Amino acid sequence: MKLAVVVPGGVDRSGEARVIPAFLALIERLARRHDVHVFALRQESRPGTWQLAGATIHNAGDRSPVMRALNQLGAEHRRGRFDLVQALFSGACGFVACVAGARLDRPFAVHVAGGELSRLPDIGYGGRRSWPGRCREALVLRRAALVSAASEPMIETLRHIGVAAQRIPLGVDAARWPAREPEARAPEAPARLIHVASLNRVKDQPTLLRALEILARQGHEFHLDIVGEDTLSGEMQRLSDELQLGQRVSFHGFLPQSELRTLMARAHVCVMSSRHEAGPLAVLEAATLGIPTVGTRVGHIAEWAPDAALAVPAGDPGSLAGALASLLSDEERRRALGRASQAHALREDADFTARAFETFYQRLIGTAAALA
Repeated sequence: MKLAVVVPGGVDRSGEARVIPAFLALIERLARRHDVHVFALRQESRPGTWQLAGATIHNAGDRSPVMRALNQLGAEHRRGRFDLVQALFSGACGFVACVAGARLDRPFAVHVAGGELSRLPDIGYGGRRSWPGRCREALVLRRAALVSAASEPMIETLRHIGVAAQRIPLGVDAARWPAREPEARAPEAPARLIHVASLNRVKDQPTLLRALEILARQGHEFHLDIVGEDTLSGEMQRLSDELQLGQRVSFHGFLPQSELRTLMARAHVCVMSSRHEAGPLAVLEAATLGIPTVGTRVGHIAEWAPDAALAVPAGDPGSLAGALASLLSDEERRRALGRASQAHALREDADFTARAFETFYQRLIGTAAALA
């Protein structure tokens, strides 16, 4: 098959910085068996082409990225016909796939991977905040030959707007995140917590930090490592100081996968405070190491609770602190949750993801051929 994959970015030439690891793992596996061309809307400011993970990357750049991506896709189709167009994220990527599919008479698929269906006006987040956004998503998702999403809460959201979708988790690359037996925590040792997410409004780090302030007042000993790009200009660091968390919290910024795995391997619990998540991948990465997650009731956390994760309402520091305290006080339960989450992550790893997409592609292409 010749596949066109449309992404917003996440496919940097380096393969390390400014990448989405789950996308790279999927692209790499598809490229082993198929001719894969990835069309990135804004990976770099200028248009360009390079090789990565066995695929050809076509970058549209900052100037008219949607039109340029459509032109790049059309030009490559003329060199050799695509069998299918896949958008990873709806929004602008889904729109490109929809228009390209119509122009080229090819089936297109959309994987809803972010906040395309969300509506959080108080923080200016979500693809369904505006009437044009809702119309665009209705057009794209109803015309797609396949709509998929990573977790059952996302599937349910799609169902509520009348879109049938397939659950396809974006799994972890087990070669880069080899599994291990959940490690024990010594009773006297401070709990090591980890939070992996960009510092932004939807990840809601204020709720996380306020939950930790409650834990500290209750006398719990812990240290939190926060990994992710800071888009809030030091606001969370200042809040941490105001809450007198001091040396209990370390901000690491972005880390490449090798460094993240080393830091993650030291953790006892992964903590998430997001108001919305389709996954997230960090929960799966932690799970491969036998590290359970305590977090808000979103994505995989909601899906796995209560047997393989602990889920609490979004925006509730008290509930998040309570769930953390209960788990940190019960080592047997912590390790049991770690083993259960690991089983989920290993069963639905990056190889599983690639096989699932390939299976649907073969069905779609076969159906399109039969109708031609």
